[in-house]
Amino acid sequence: MGQLEKLIAANAVRIHKVVDFDTSTDHLLPLDFTSSNTDLNDEILNDTDFFAKWVSNKLKDDQALYGIGGYNEHRTIYSRSAHFDTGEEPRRLHLGVDIWGPAGTPVYNFLEAKVHSFANNNRYGDYGATLILRHEIDGYVFHALYGHLNLASIQQIKIGDDIPAGEKIAEFGVQEENGFWPPHLHFQLIEDMQGKMGDYPGVCKFSERTMYLKNCPDPAIILNFSFPDGKF
Repeated sequence: MGQLEKLIAANAVRIHKVVDFDTSTDHLLPLDFTSSNTDLNDEILNDTDFFAKWVSNKLKDDQALYGIGGYNEHRTIYSRSAHFDTGEEPRRLHLGVDIWGPAGTPVYNFLEAKVHSFANNNRYGDYGATLILRHEIDGYVFHALYGHLNLASIQQIKIGDDIPAGEKIAEFGVQEENGFWPPHLHFQLIEDMQGKMGDYPGVCKFSERTMYLKNCPDPAIILNFSFPDGKF
């Protein structure tokens, strides 16, 4: 267990929700976006409306409140965007957890924070509206990135703003605001921002997996979700 994981565990009573979820009554659907998911084909992936309908139907059929998953997942879905195909080795390894649900779903700050930075990363396949918060526990600084938000969430804030724990900070954005993805939240923990502002890779090359996973711990330490297989 790394230092951040230990600090989060020791301060569990201070940790608030990221989305509305009742572990005693609400159901989640793990969504797999690796090559083993043969349901997804290029026709679906290359049309955001089709892709969004596919996700929506999966949640409806499973009677699930959200779809969730993706940390340390080697994904095929990024082939839909040239944004992930620069250089000799494409980026395919996912560094955060995605929470899939309707546009307009509220998003909350899990721990008192300051606004580190924000941006509208509006290239096709990118984050769209993005918010990064700076947290500190017992002098240890780390960050949380919220991607694929609605634009309104970054229009009335400024760097350095204090954000109380538990405060609503955003909503899931529609495809025109979220980088042209089905509505969802990309939630990622980042220890060292490496000088970046308003953006940080949420997908890396597999050859750089060890370095990025060390800097981006599993968000399961914050998200209070659980599955029978113990993944979360």
